[in-house]
Amino acid sequence: MKTFKHIIATATLILALGALDAQTPPPPNGNQTPSEGGNTPVGGGAAIGGGIAILVALGAGYGAKRLFDFRIKKLEG
Repeated sequence: MKTFKHIIATATLILALGALDAQTPPPPNGNQTPSEGGNTPVGGGAAIGGGIAILVALGAGYGAKRLFDFRIKKLEG
């Protein structure tokens, strides 16, 4: 009975996932007509500079912690 329930649950999940559709792509140039001009870059012109700075800062912090832990372990052992 347990195996039958697993088969039914798996089949239901597979059929439900098959019904999902992806979104349609956005129109080019941010809904502007060709006469309005403007070439929107791929990705919609989202700013990524702040995100990269955060990732670099987090990576530096993680590296500093690993170095600190390594030095403490080296002094103890």
